[in-house]
Amino acid sequence: MPRYKLTIEYDGTPFVGWQIQAMGATVQGALTDAVARFTGEQVHVQGAGRTDAGVHATGQVAHIELSRDWRPDTVRDAMNAHLRPHPIAVLAAERAADDFHARFSATGRRYVYRIIMRRADLALERDRAWRVLRPLDAPAMAQGAARLVGRHDFTTFRAIGCQAASPVKTLDRLEVETVALDFGAEIRVHAQARSFLHHQVRSMVGTLVKVGEGAWTPDDVTRALEARDRTRCGPMAPSAGLYLAEVTY
Repeated sequence: MPRYKLTIEYDGTPFVGWQIQAMGATVQGALTDAVARFTGEQVHVQGAGRTDAGVHATGQVAHIELSRDWRPDTVRDAMNAHLRPHPIAVLAAERAADDFHARFSATGRRYVYRIIMRRADLALERDRAWRVLRPLDAPAMAQGAARLVGRHDFTTFRAIGCQAASPVKTLDRLEVETVALDFGAEIRVHAQARSFLHHQVRSMVGTLVKVGEGAWTPDDVTRALEARDRTRCGPMAPSAGLYLAEVTY
């Protein structure tokens, strides 16, 4: 059966997450329905990562198998036609090798977390970034982020219900970028690894914001990491600012 790799973006605000659940709209469910309307087939849409409720994607990857050998651009356009009005778009569809797997073939995942620093409420960026009222010390946050890069036991930054076999992960990149805005400024935290624990990125960002506020020092980040204790983590950042930006193969 022909296998297709899909590159997808979506606004996660109206969804209870990626994965089909008993209650609530999901990204996977909307994609499954779009394929069914297009082909008449019930297929499994396998994603590279299971984003939580309210989390967005600019580069999610999934694969599907179809009984007919459709042109990739037809798959893309037909799925987009049937996805409307959901805030989901198939950016690209391409034929993939029979052994390609969106999740297990991935060699890396990159997330971006957006923080907007300004007093005024967010209008256009509502539910798409975390608004903080006061400026954060980005250089201090970058120093704290550097303490987390590498291979560590990330129990402190792991959700209690995380199903990963081990809390040990190798964090390849955790960088803090500042972007000037007409009103206020934006901090973007870039996180890259082969895979992440449940809530790891949001937990790390929440901890780095404590550093940016001056409540913690970079040494406090190290102490929290070494404690291997979830209660030592800073507050978890809201889901609205998180984006699955890229999956590499």
